[in-house]
Amino acid sequence: MNPLLSAQDVHVRYGSLAALAGVDLTIHDGQRHALIGPNGAGKTTLLNVIAGARKPQRGTVRLDGRDVSRLGPAARARRGINRIHQRPAVFSTLTATENVVVAALPRVIPRRRWWPGGRRRTAQRRAVPLLEQMGLADVAAVPAGHLAHGQRRQLEIAMALAGRPRLLLLDEPAAGLSATEVGRLVELLRALPRAVAVLLVEHRLDLVYALADTVTVLRDGQTLAAGTPDEIRTSPLVRQAYADGVA
Repeated sequence: MNPLLSAQDVHVRYGSLAALAGVDLTIHDGQRHALIGPNGAGKTTLLNVIAGARKPQRGTVRLDGRDVSRLGPAARARRGINRIHQRPAVFSTLTATENVVVAALPRVIPRRRWWPGGRRRTAQRRAVPLLEQMGLADVAAVPAGHLAHGQRRQLEIAMALAGRPRLLLLDEPAAGLSATEVGRLVELLRALPRAVAVLLVEHRLDLVYALADTVTVLRDGQTLAAGTPDEIRTSPLVRQAYADGVA
């Protein structure tokens, strides 16, 4: 059986700088996979490669065994890869419901082409349970620009789920959140359906160990270690890297 996603021998250079140098990564259906490491280790670059925002100079990215290395972000999103960036990207003048409706529309196929407004009504029906799932039902009619930072992050996750992804890429979702908001975020991510695999880039190791079943550590564009959270937590290589202030 093919993994959901595999990145093999990925190389990315920015001039003389090797951002990624032969990285391999495999993600299976329903997996919670975390990617950690120091600034400049290549985490966001690898996320860009997987999302289609950056094409590698060498290596391949496969989704369900099919090579998608040359496809852009929109084409990969249609195939089930959705991404959430470090800063919440929502439409500030639209309500929470309208934000989710906009995100859902591209994935809604009308039953009848002549049915006026059918796609939008279907998208609205999808938005309601997603807002409830993310704890935003009480602010569904509030413009996104008026929401707290943590609520905007929750809204962005609802928007990503509206696209019915098979793989959700999270780039430092806890950035800028309070301790209370981080706790809420952990609860919401834990509750995500196993039909959605997650690749998480995060500096907060407490969040990583609370969510991930597999952790990969990058250092200088290469894989330093990979394993379960317990294996990574007790790895001499990783512990030494942290002791040296490298990771």
